Formats: sequence, structure tokens, C-alpha cells
Amino acid sequence: MSILRTPARRGHRKCLTEIITQSVAVSPVHDEGIAQSEGGMWMDGGLMSADQPFKRLQPPHVSRRKILQVQGAAVPFPPLKVLSNGEPCVLFQARKLSLRYEKQKQLDLTERAFSPQQPVDTSQSVCRQDKATLIMRFGDVEDFRGLSIRLQLSKTFWESSGQWWFSVDSVSLVYNSSEEAVFNASEVFAPASSSYHCDHVSSLQRYRALLLPSNQHAQRWSLTFTNFQIQAFNVSSGSFSPASVCSPVLTPAILMGLITSLILLLVLAYALHMVIHLKHIEHQDQHKAHVYYPPSPERCCVENDDAEKNILRQEEN
Repeated sequence: MSILRTPARRGHRKCLTEIITQSVAVSPVHDEGIAQSEGGMWMDGGLMSADQPFKRLQPPHVSRRKILQVQGAAVPFPPLKVLSNGEPCVLFQARKLSLRYEKQKQLDLTERAFSPQQPVDTSQSVCRQDKATLIMRFGDVEDFRGLSIRLQLSKTFWESSGQWWFSVDSVSLVYNSSEEAVFNASEVFAPASSSYHCDHVSSLQRYRALLLPSNQHAQRWSLTFTNFQIQAFNVSSGSFSPASVCSPVLTPAILMGLITSLILLLVLAYALHMVIHLKHIEHQDQHKAHVYYPPSPERCCVENDDAEKNILRQEEN
């Protein structure tokens, strides 16, 4: 028995085919955790070059700091590389690099730092076995002569975790030949087998102030790296390893949440205490209602006088 296909059924099937075709034609840029960038693809673990096979990076297990996959975020430029013996020893990338001196206008050095068309001078950068210095020389910027940014990095073996870790020890701004603003960055660290990523590495309090001024010159400057990612001493294939994501310990939002929770717990404890106290009072009142109260002596005397008067009246009658 043959099945007749009506024109309506054919039209319905055609619509379904068009919908599927349009779904397949969508660019993979919108896939979760994936975004394209110049010279490569930004994945959940870092920047992957275009000639590498596409695969999901599996984060290794490390102690003390959890390795997380970084959600893809489009970056305007590829990472900055420092070479040692022809091999990359430091990778550094930020979506935005901005600084401000006192109340002057904000300076955006993103393009001057990471643009491949006009690469920043990193010739004075140094890589050793356990120490590295990334130096970005910008030259004259606005009213500042010979402006440069230096990142001091080191590698240390931590016995508590049983592995090597790298850290950014300090970030310095050198300007006007001799003036230097130094910021400590003791909280910027990661396992040597991974990279470090943080949404903001900044000297501003609203971004947790991971960069702390260590001299008077630094107190006049504010420095902010947005979408900060760095890796040193164990760079392979010129791309970032899975990132160790900075985790806020006590942000203002977390602090307010803790205070609110504490207040609610105190109110709940007080309410329970009052309920128990009221039940105890009610139980005592019920117990007192069944207790026998003997008559008072005054009442007894009054009743006796009344009885004697009644007897006397009966005798007189």
C-alpha cells in the first residue's frame, strides 16, 4: 500500500530542512567557551594557535589552587612573547592595559603593548632558570619620558604542594629616566605547569587591589590589567596552558553576604529562645492552677464570726 504525500507535508519537511541548514551554518565563534582571535583561537584554557587540532583541554589536578577552565573571551591582540634561545619563556596577555597618574587622564596602552603591527620593545627582557623579567618599553607617552613597565617573575618549589610554582613578585613603572613606582603582587601565582588568569590585576580597591604600592611614587599611580593572563618558565608550543583562575577570598559582596547571614542566624536564635521561654511560662501557669491554696486566717475568722451570729439568732428565736 503506497503512502500519498500531500503538498502540505512536503512543505513542512522543506521548512524543517531549512531550519537545520541554518543551524549548521552558524559560526562556531558563538559556541560556549570558544572565541576567535587574531592568530589563533581562545579556548577555555587559553589561546590556541590556528594550526593546532581542535580539542578540549583537560585541566590537571593540582593542590592548594584549583585549575579552572577560563571562559572564552575575545581579545584584541595575540599574547606577547619573550624568547630565550629561540623558545618562548614568558607569555603575557591582557585585553586592556590602562594607567593613570594622580588625577590626570587615563592612559590606554593596550595597542602599544600587544599590537603585532607596532610591537613593543622587549629586547631588555631576561629569562633565567628560576628568574625572569618582562620589560615593555613604550618610549615617551604624554608627559612621561621613557615610560616602561617591568614584571618580575620567579619560580619556587613549595614543599607543601610538592610541585613548582611561578609568581609575579612585582610590577614596576619606570618613567622620566630615574623615577620608579613599584607594586607588590604577592597574590599573583600559579603552578608552573599552568598559566595564571584573573579578570582584573589592579591597584584599585574595587578590583581587590592585587597590586599593592610599595613606595611613594606608586601611591600616585593607578594601574589596571583587564583579563590578565601570564605564564612563565614552562611554555610549550607558544600557547597558554590551562589557567589557574584567581579566586577572591573576601570581596565586599562576600563580606556583606556573611554579615547578612550572621544577622539572620542571630534573629533565628533569638526567636527560638523566645518560643522555648514562652512554652516554659505556659507550662508553669498550668501547673500552678492545680495547686491547692489554703484559706487565709482572716477569712477563717470572718466565717467563724458569721457562724456564731447565726447560732445566737437561732437561740433567741
